Amino acid sequence: MTMAIPSHTTDNTVAAEPSAFVRMARMLWADKFALCAAIFLIFVIVMAIIGPTILHDLATKQNLRGRNLAPFDFSREWFMWLGADALGRPLWPRIIVATQNTIMVAAGAVLISSVVGTLLGLIAGFASERTSQIIMRLADVIMSFPSLLVAVIVLYILGSSILNLMLVLSITRIPVYLRTTRAEVLEIKSRMFVQAARVMGASSKRILFRHILPVVFPTLTTLATLDFAYVMLAESALSFLGIGIQPPEITWGLMISQGRQYLTNAWWLSFWPGLAIILTTLSLNLLSNWLRIALDPVQRWRLEMKGPKNG
Repeated sequence: MTMAIPSHTTDNTVAAEPSAFVRMARMLWADKFALCAAIFLIFVIVMAIIGPTILHDLATKQNLRGRNLAPFDFSREWFMWLGADALGRPLWPRIIVATQNTIMVAAGAVLISSVVGTLLGLIAGFASERTSQIIMRLADVIMSFPSLLVAVIVLYILGSSILNLMLVLSITRIPVYLRTTRAEVLEIKSRMFVQAARVMGASSKRILFRHILPVVFPTLTTLATLDFAYVMLAESALSFLGIGIQPPEITWGLMISQGRQYLTNAWWLSFWPGLAIILTTLSLNLLSNWLRIALDPVQRWRLEMKGPKNG
């Protein structure tokens, strides 16, 4: 006579296993630098979404009596605490409003380049040698030109706008995702689980998106996080050179460009948007380093060991 196993034992065992979200939250809590970076980036994203709606009028309001007002003059209105620019417009609302355009350009460029580059990389790594060579030669052509030089030429011809800037920056970043994805696919497709799926009759599309892409995804996530910082710096450089986004639109890079002629007597005009770029870039780099470990099953234990112990 066999003894039945109580059902509550199995239920308790399953219930004790934390979900993937809970595990990620615990690992993030264990890494204080990554946690601070995530909180700061969430703040930046929230400001990019709601900031222009709340502060747009303040960001464009001119007061020539307050030209180049120094920061931390608390005798003025609260929104002037970071000072004012050459037209008397408060810097704090302008930085908040500029966040939307800066983040939108970077996010759009990363999204387009990552999706297109990943799809082409999957095809190049899994298709025939002829197809792979054609795709890789196109990538080599794009990479043979300095990305900022291409952006300067194209924007000079087509004109400066948010859409043009986003498309140019995304095209120059496609080869990065393409080559990374192809290298990962070439290594993964020789593994036994891929060969088993092929023997069982799985189509190439199913093998790519069901078996290979989930394995490549952590690497691409880390790459996209780093690339976000790169694209944001590239946009700032182009705006600083005067061929990026043009007034009345505003970005952090454009604010630095507008303040550079006042560096000797009003350093804060370029300092505060520059500080916003530095903090955002640093936060993205810290978070990408955390993601690289957290999404890697081989290294994840390093973060889990730091986490709170469950009794």
